[in-house]
Amino acid sequence: MPPSMEIAVLLLGVLTLETHWCASALHIQQAFASPNQTNNFVVDPVSRKVYLATVNTVYQLNGTLTMEVEKRTGPVEDNLLCHAPQLPQAPCEHPKSLTDNYNKLLKLDREQEVVVVCGSVYQGFCELRKMGNISEIAVEFPPQGEKTVFPSMLNIAANHPNASTVGLIFKSNGGQTRLLVGATYTGAGTQFFPKNHSKEDLRFENTPEIAIRSLNIKDLSRLFTYDINPSEDNVFKIKQEVKTKNKLYFVDAFIQKTYSYIAFNNDAKMGHKESQPNSILSRICLDTENPRKSTGPESRKLTESYIQMPLQCGFNGNIYNRLLSVYPVEIHAGNGKGPEPYLFGVFSKADRKSALCAFKFGEIEEEIRQGRRNCSNSPSSDVQVLDSVIQGSGAACVQKRNLMFQPEQLDCGAAHLQHPLALRRPLKALPLFEYSGLSSVSVDNVHNHTVVFLGTSNGRLRKLTFLANMTLASQWTLKLPGNEAVHHIMTFDPKDSNFLYVMTSHHMLRVKVADCEQWQSCGDCLGAGDAHCGWCTLENRCSIQKECAHGLLARSWISMGEGTQQCPSITLTPPEISISADIKDVGILINGSVPDLIGSRVECEYRPRVSTAATLHLDYGPAQIQTCPLLPREQYQPILPGTDHMTVSVAIKVNGTSVVSGSFVIYDCERTGAIYPKTPCVSCLSTRWKCYWDQENHLCVSSKDDSKHNLLENTASCPSLLPPEVPPSPSGMAQDFTLSLSNIQEKDNLECDFGTEQRYEATWLDNSTVKCSGVTLSTNQRSQVFHLNLRRSGYLSTHREDIFIDSPQPIRVEVYNCGVGSSDCSQCWGREDQGHLCGWCENSCRPRDDCQSIRDECPAPEIHQISPLRGPVEGGTLLTVQGRNLGRRASAVTVFIDDVPCELLPELYTVSVKLVCRTGNSEYDRTDIVRVDVDRSGTGTSRERFSYLVPKLLSIEPEKGSRAGGTRVTIRGEHLDIGSEVRVKVNSTLECNITEKTDKMIECIMPAALQVYTESVDVCVEFEGNPCQDKDLGTTYTYENNPTILSIHPKKTFLSGGRIITVTGQDFDLVQTVTMQVLGIRETDCTVLSPSTIICPSPASTQSQETFVQFSLNGVLYTGDSPSFSDNKSEEEEDEPHKAHFLLGYVEDPQFFTANKEKLIKHHSGEPLTLIINKVPSDLELEPEEYSVMIGSYPCNISFHNDQLFHCTINGLLRSSESELPVTVQVGNFHRIIAKVQLGGSELAIVVSIVVCCVLLLLCTVALVVYCTKSRRAERYWQKTLLQMEEMESQIREEIRKGFAELQTDMTDLTKELNRSQGIPFLEYKQFVTRTFFPKMCSDYERSLVQPAYENDSLGPRALPETHPLLQDWQATNTTKPNIEEGITLFSTLLSNKHFLITFVHALEQQKDFAVRDRCSLASLLTIALHGKLEYYTSIMKDLLVDLIDASASKNPKLMLRRTESVVEKMLTNWMSICMYSYLKETVGEPFFLLLCAIKQQINKGSIDAITGKARYTLNEEWLLRENIEAKPQNINVSFQGCGMDSLSVRVMNTDTICQVKEKIIEAFYKNLPFSQWPRAEDVDLEWFDSGSNSKLLQDLDNSSVIEDGRKKLNTVFHYQIPEGASLAMSMKDKKENTLERVKDLDTEKYVHLVLPHDELIETKKSHRHSHRKKVLPEIYLTRLLSTKGTLQKFLDDLFQAILSIPLDRPPLAVKYFFDFLEEQADKRGITDPDTLHIWKTNSLPLRFWVNILKNPQFVFDIDKTDHMDACLSVIAQAFIDACSISDLQLGKDSPTNKLLYAKEIPEYKKRVQCYYQQIQEMAPLSEQEMNAHLAEESRKYRNEFNTNLALTEIYQYAKRYRNQVVNALEANPTARRTQLHHKFEQVIALVEDNIYECCSEA
Repeated sequence: MPPSMEIAVLLLGVLTLETHWCASALHIQQAFASPNQTNNFVVDPVSRKVYLATVNTVYQLNGTLTMEVEKRTGPVEDNLLCHAPQLPQAPCEHPKSLTDNYNKLLKLDREQEVVVVCGSVYQGFCELRKMGNISEIAVEFPPQGEKTVFPSMLNIAANHPNASTVGLIFKSNGGQTRLLVGATYTGAGTQFFPKNHSKEDLRFENTPEIAIRSLNIKDLSRLFTYDINPSEDNVFKIKQEVKTKNKLYFVDAFIQKTYSYIAFNNDAKMGHKESQPNSILSRICLDTENPRKSTGPESRKLTESYIQMPLQCGFNGNIYNRLLSVYPVEIHAGNGKGPEPYLFGVFSKADRKSALCAFKFGEIEEEIRQGRRNCSNSPSSDVQVLDSVIQGSGAACVQKRNLMFQPEQLDCGAAHLQHPLALRRPLKALPLFEYSGLSSVSVDNVHNHTVVFLGTSNGRLRKLTFLANMTLASQWTLKLPGNEAVHHIMTFDPKDSNFLYVMTSHHMLRVKVADCEQWQSCGDCLGAGDAHCGWCTLENRCSIQKECAHGLLARSWISMGEGTQQCPSITLTPPEISISADIKDVGILINGSVPDLIGSRVECEYRPRVSTAATLHLDYGPAQIQTCPLLPREQYQPILPGTDHMTVSVAIKVNGTSVVSGSFVIYDCERTGAIYPKTPCVSCLSTRWKCYWDQENHLCVSSKDDSKHNLLENTASCPSLLPPEVPPSPSGMAQDFTLSLSNIQEKDNLECDFGTEQRYEATWLDNSTVKCSGVTLSTNQRSQVFHLNLRRSGYLSTHREDIFIDSPQPIRVEVYNCGVGSSDCSQCWGREDQGHLCGWCENSCRPRDDCQSIRDECPAPEIHQISPLRGPVEGGTLLTVQGRNLGRRASAVTVFIDDVPCELLPELYTVSVKLVCRTGNSEYDRTDIVRVDVDRSGTGTSRERFSYLVPKLLSIEPEKGSRAGGTRVTIRGEHLDIGSEVRVKVNSTLECNITEKTDKMIECIMPAALQVYTESVDVCVEFEGNPCQDKDLGTTYTYENNPTILSIHPKKTFLSGGRIITVTGQDFDLVQTVTMQVLGIRETDCTVLSPSTIICPSPASTQSQETFVQFSLNGVLYTGDSPSFSDNKSEEEEDEPHKAHFLLGYVEDPQFFTANKEKLIKHHSGEPLTLIINKVPSDLELEPEEYSVMIGSYPCNISFHNDQLFHCTINGLLRSSESELPVTVQVGNFHRIIAKVQLGGSELAIVVSIVVCCVLLLLCTVALVVYCTKSRRAERYWQKTLLQMEEMESQIREEIRKGFAELQTDMTDLTKELNRSQGIPFLEYKQFVTRTFFPKMCSDYERSLVQPAYENDSLGPRALPETHPLLQDWQATNTTKPNIEEGITLFSTLLSNKHFLITFVHALEQQKDFAVRDRCSLASLLTIALHGKLEYYTSIMKDLLVDLIDASASKNPKLMLRRTESVVEKMLTNWMSICMYSYLKETVGEPFFLLLCAIKQQINKGSIDAITGKARYTLNEEWLLRENIEAKPQNINVSFQGCGMDSLSVRVMNTDTICQVKEKIIEAFYKNLPFSQWPRAEDVDLEWFDSGSNSKLLQDLDNSSVIEDGRKKLNTVFHYQIPEGASLAMSMKDKKENTLERVKDLDTEKYVHLVLPHDELIETKKSHRHSHRKKVLPEIYLTRLLSTKGTLQKFLDDLFQAILSIPLDRPPLAVKYFFDFLEEQADKRGITDPDTLHIWKTNSLPLRFWVNILKNPQFVFDIDKTDHMDACLSVIAQAFIDACSISDLQLGKDSPTNKLLYAKEIPEYKKRVQCYYQQIQEMAPLSEQEMNAHLAEESRKYRNEFNTNLALTEIYQYAKRYRNQVVNALEANPTARRTQLHHKFEQVIALVEDNIYECCSEA
């Protein structure tokens, strides 16, 4: 299976899951994934094959997107400035490179069975491929040997990936096939054309924007020609001078009627007027029928019929001015005239908002006719000639008087209307739909509804259904794979418009336009608003009409337009059936839209597999009648106890499918009477079905019977009890009850039933009245209600025991007990309102009849408690007063707080003991008692006081939270808990849920924001429901974006739990509490570590499983998506939602065991303990920090070797009272004892000590004997060693001699090469200066600017552009004001004043924060700024040096100039660099460069470890290869593709890695070029061609690499067994592959080349034989250093000779001048010590200049300074420093080898230095005039090399920073004060400070 098909299959599985999730009306049916970016597609309407064109590939797919054919079309060798290679005799001198081929045009010609495939390469060349197999060429064009081929026949499509091309194929009236093409102009002057090549435009000067070409494959000579003579008549070409004003971007071309329409945008107008449309629709008559006589068989001219008009989508400033996609379609617009042609288009504007608009073709055609009419007959500004085209004669229409036009002339022009026209007035339309990011449109007319499909730029497909009046009815969205943008062309399946082909950037999709199966009922189906879906009646499902088996039959498929009222329904007759009735059939009427059922098998199904056959009776209209036999009674379910009916469902099945269902009721009247025993008759006659009441038998029956004559039929006839008014009565009092009855016969025996065991006989008083006497009811409750019923006595029914007279309204008899619930006087008397006749006597409550004397006055009220004790002054507090005798009724009580009334609430009043009142408004805050006044009882006052207070809100914390709510906020203030009701309101609508409340604080939980864009809201504390009006009670709170959870890690945990799960996301600073719910397990609390990190311990689980976790943030469940408050979501909201559930897997706990799986480990106290612990492999991927190991209570130090083995070490003493300590491994909550450590006892120690003493005594004896023997042996061994040393010395001499001879030969060849080639790669003076002055900055600039350029050049690096800002022109930006330039100029003048400059430097140096780096920077900037005035600079430096010498002379003069800690010391360094540059380049440069080459040659002659950098030959011991690696040189023949040279023989070592071989080859080919122009080893490939012509790619690491000591060994020449003289080929890589990092950066723990990194440690573990050998090795190492030193000695001597000599023709004038200056200063100060003067000279020249150059050759040459070369140069520089020192070197055996190496030569070098200083002293003195002349010449030589203005600006920054200090210093200097320098300085500040120079660099 091809890879692309595998991707498609995999994608389908993902998409299936995805579409179920979104429950869309769309469904991805098939998908094809392309590895490359897609460009175009076309669908064959007959075979349904899909042709898909992508970058570099075309595919042929079948209708279900399965790949049939794949064909690569690129990349190819091409150049935009070259003709297509198919053009004969058209060579190209421009270099070609591999270029991707973007498909620009893909069109189908079914008649000729070809596919036109046009690409961006070869100037837009087109191929004709076979429709049956697109990988084959149908017609070879141009034909072989064809010479009459012109560029215009080949240059068809746009030749740039971002330029547009559209086209269409049609047949002309002569039957000729034509190709119409519109292509964006990409020639000179456009963004698509290569820069700086305007004179070489070979392609587009004569290419038209629109052309009609021949596409007749039978006439190859005219193929792709313009087909008309002259050809200009068939092209549309913009004039060259106005092309910049007409940048056409083509969108689509299509045919409508006989016209070709081309839609495009004029991008030249974009950005000028956003309110003006730039979208244009042009029309050309294709002349496909009815040819005009005047033109004969030829087609009409293209430009003759060309006319264009603007399209405007939107009005009143809200105009979408760029067209993205168009789609022509015929739709029903609701005018009753049938379908009309419309053009739908998607438009956008600058803010990415977009809209859908529709235009009528009828209006387009009418506008065109009117435009042509106006152009000839009436002057109008609405139409003009398109004079930007070469055929346009002028902008104005030529008036032809009142001419009469034929319709064809108005449509397609005529001889007198032959110019292309442009309508100026746009055709306008209102947006039908607005949305962000729309990119494509396609439209279908579905059952008279317009269905629009819209693709978006973020990978969504939207489906809109419009009603006939073009209002939106419904919309759905489908998420496409990868969130990829949808291509602007979408096409319906030509054989089934229920499928839509959609192309995204990397996918081809076949989308089913409806997913009807998701709706299960007819109502849901038709109410969903999807025009594709309807109800398939006979299949009882929602489907597309095509998928309904009988969908084409009348009334078998109900569409959305017919409405839900057409859904099938049934009416059953009768709807209710008595269980005793003898009914055999039920009649069924089917309503709604149902097809004719005659001939169908119709059944009535009562339950699964239980049905009866139906009989059809009538078939007319939409309704159908049938009958269904009922089931036998025994087959129904029984009626449930307590009910009197059951519902039976019945479904109508047609041919086995349930079509419609309903139900009927089976009822039992007898059960109705039994269910309601107290009202049997009324209940029987009140049912919805018909029942009768049988008085004789007291039964409810379902039917009349001839034997029963007295059946009652309505409730009014029922015997019933009329309810009397019964007053409450005291408990235990006997009373009589008289009851009235209706519809009852006299003499029936009746009893009064009160629900108690005792019943009372009812005595008839008359025909309708009975009396129950002596009824005594008692209760021990405060009050109890009894229900009175009349029971028939003497009737014993077979069904039930009790038969009652109907009592429609229950009779309630209340009995009260005065002694219960009345504890005080007021409570007792207060019962009077409830009808309880109680009185207070003898200190208790009794029935009034039982009291002797009654006083109805009660004691004064008592108040026991009031609450709350505080409230707001506005009142409204519900004050609760509790006490005793608080009144008998609410109306008798009044409450006051001092003089403020408190309104009593009767509904909350409890007689005597409790009252609630609402406090009134107080004018001020106060504290008073509460007073209760009770009528006829007096007044009571409270002991507690009520306080009126004024609350105040002070702060809210935190002040912000998430929109989802849940944030716990703390409101602080004063008196916040007063009153009875406190609420915290948010924006006066939402409420903050209070959790805690005190006087000073309220804590509450914020609600969710109501609106998605809510930001700042008002928070107010409301008391007693009063609206918040006081600003002291309000504050603000900010809703911010909800926190987002992006991922969790790790995704697996173990059963014991406790593993830390790290949650990553955003905005966690808003989170206060987090819980993690592991679904199916439990919840755990989490901790917020940072705004982006939360950690949660995983809970324990009982079994391994995959589960999900969800999070609650601030108590609110995290749902992943932000809350949505609009149906029309923005593009951002509809992006991939953040997940709310995250997968977490539980696996078994980790398993650990000791190395040998011991359970008991013996250990002796006092010794270190190390345990090796193994871990069983698992999927947990535990991190090292997750482990902990305890031995008893001692923690163990853990060191990891790999993820399955670690060491546990305890260095301290293990002490414990127990003999065994458990070894416990802990990971999270997992604790496991894997072994025990057994500690050795003291008895064992004593025994061991005795044994040790005995052994020591024995050893001493043996040692004495051995010593005597060994001493004799040692003497013999010493003699042998001396012989070995002599042999070694002779070997070293021979090695040095051979090495020197080889190196001399190589260096001689190198010198010849230098003379033949461009010479030594010196850097230019300006680069030398910037690198010397600003060493740190130059390295930074090279890394940041040069390196990227290096990496992006596929052919390797080129000459480095100078990147330092001081070497660039000073260009002030537009924001720079003239006064800034004036200020900088004035500042330059100030710096030219010596008093100012010296004062300025001293003032800055006195500042503590003016660091050494600042001093060096200032010195270098001053050097640059004054480079043109070196004489003045020198005088400044001398004056500052005098000050420095004065400061040093008073302390220790020998320390002067030792370091660079002042401005003048860095100025001296820079001065020496400037003055010595010529000497360095002309005298020292060549020997220095030869020394560098010699060092490199010598290092390369031996083995070099590619990872550690250590080499056999070196000067630095730290870089010495401490192994005797056998390395053999060999020669290989190498050819370098693309280098332009023949193959070379290159000498390599067989131990070299492939990367080292590449570097040697690159050096051999590029040795005559500067290093910056060399390619890197990482950028080239090396192949070896063996004797069998087989090639093998050589790499440092590949599958053949061997493993050594657990490390992978780098491949070498020896590893590949490359023989002497082998042939290799090197080539540049096509693309950069960063699969392997640089070799020297590889992990030494994983990779090895020659030696292991820790060779000393490994050596100690070798056998005795190896250890014996190790004693000889250090001498061998030192000999290698000596060998290298001896080989390089001559080159080093030559260099030192050049540095320390004075050429007669080029004496170092600056050195003489400066040394004389030092001697003069020493004389002035009486310094006569020659050592001091020597130190001054050494510190100023050799150490300050030469040592810097020796260590940094990259300051002088364009070379590669490797780390190894740097180490060798450090040794040489140290030797030079020692040579310049006056102190004698005290060397010994412990001295470093770097000093020992040249100890023998140092004395000779010291003599040279002394001699050099003496020669300088003996030179003729230099006058000031001579030196100034020399300095002026140096200034002139390098004039304008540097950006002095930028340097001045940087100096100004220091001046501004220390402005006050500089001003103070100037004012303190008398000379400066006299010359007003401080005022001038202030003037500079005043000029610049208003606009500090914004262009300042980092320089």
